[in-house]
Amino acid sequence: MSHHRLTPSVHEQQNQLAGALKALRTTLELPGPFPEVVLRDAEAAVAEHKLPDLDLTHVEFVTIDPASSTDLDQALFIERSDGGYKVFYAIADVPSFVAPGGALDAETRRRGQTFYTPDGRIPLHPEIISEAAGSLLAGQLCAAFVWEFELDAAAEVASVLVRRAQVRSRAKLNYKGVQAELDAGTAAPVLQLLKEVGIKRVELERLRGGASLNMPEQEIQQLPDGGYRIVAAPPLPVEDWNAQISLMTGMAAAALMLRGKVGILRTMPAPDEASLRHFHRQTHALGKPWDGEMRYGEYLRTLDPTDPRQLAIVHSAGMLFRGAGYTPFDGTVPDAAVQSAIGAAYAHSTAPLRRLVDRFVLVICEALSNGTEVPAWARKALPSLPAIMGTSDQLAAKLERLSLDTVEAALLVNHIGQEFDAVVISGPKPAKSINGTSNGNGGKTNGNGNGPSGIVQIAEPAVTARCPGELEPGTKVRVRVVSSDIATREIQLELVG
Repeated sequence: MSHHRLTPSVHEQQNQLAGALKALRTTLELPGPFPEVVLRDAEAAVAEHKLPDLDLTHVEFVTIDPASSTDLDQALFIERSDGGYKVFYAIADVPSFVAPGGALDAETRRRGQTFYTPDGRIPLHPEIISEAAGSLLAGQLCAAFVWEFELDAAAEVASVLVRRAQVRSRAKLNYKGVQAELDAGTAAPVLQLLKEVGIKRVELERLRGGASLNMPEQEIQQLPDGGYRIVAAPPLPVEDWNAQISLMTGMAAAALMLRGKVGILRTMPAPDEASLRHFHRQTHALGKPWDGEMRYGEYLRTLDPTDPRQLAIVHSAGMLFRGAGYTPFDGTVPDAAVQSAIGAAYAHSTAPLRRLVDRFVLVICEALSNGTEVPAWARKALPSLPAIMGTSDQLAAKLERLSLDTVEAALLVNHIGQEFDAVVISGPKPAKSINGTSNGNGGKTNGNGNGPSGIVQIAEPAVTARCPGELEPGTKVRVRVVSSDIATREIQLELVG
């Protein structure tokens, strides 16, 4: 893990960084505070809220999230059952707080999702819902959509049921703590079963041709003194196992809606031949050739992102994950229903506090699972959701990219003239990330604009930027910081030697 911090001696730079990050809210026209009418609507919804009749408070749910999370969408419980497993997965019942056609409903459609900034978050719902009454907080009596899965010995889904119920989470756990307990052999049975089921679900993903990028994530963390650092680390194994439960739910949601012929899917086309050919060439050039016979998803699992050349392959693989969108349907099942990276039909359904589309998927699935009428307000909204979510996703991606650019520029302000070891992660053209934006370069330029260049990744401080020169992906280089400007997010590097 890589850490770098702005020290108190650079107080002026801290103020400039805080101003630049705050300015992103205006530049990107991000949503501001909730209007009073929306806050009143939310307060009334909480005051008048009624819990479902079904009582599942005896189920010993736990939540597993980043330590700082307070908007808790999911809680789980797993036990052994008839040679397999029974999984209870509770998802926050956000629809029970949002009256169709009301002020809160309109505002959430305007926002689309929660936006995460280095200096805070811009929530989809007012905090009285997203971080209080609607969040699956430990010890709190909550309304939830409870998915009940019967799994066989291989963790394949045998049956699924969705019901609204009242639940109570027993504990708020975090990824690092859970991973430490699992590694030490001291984890509770539910966590040991999460690992067991998670590993089996990863194998099922491999068998169906699913693919995922084990790319180290860059996370901006705010420090107590007002500075920032970027933490770059690959996901912990427990994050993957936990995500497998969410993916299983999303696939079950898609299957329910396809059988019922109404709903909205998260879709992504298979990579086109040109992208596959280019990726094939890249793997050969970087010394770990993909033969094209093995499924690319299975090949990606063999990569070690701590190896410089293989890290460059991981970045290059971003070209295979393009074109994700939302496909609504009502009465006619879509032909292109598969999310290619998952290897199955899939729907967003497990984060309704943070993502608008999940609210509609949940009510549709609950109705279909119980043989009741799908609410007319949910059906009516389906055609409008792709545009809302597409615009929102693009804005969130741009915010993330520009935030990283700004903090990276700040991290190098006090290192002008200094040299660093770096790894070339892409050559002359910017690599593309899963969301289709340029990866690791964003708004920063190399200050040159002419001649060949590539993108390099400095390990410490954790910074990714463009550098001029004939750069070969996967090679180690030495770079010097020529200049760095927080306001413009511009970093100028040069090769040493």
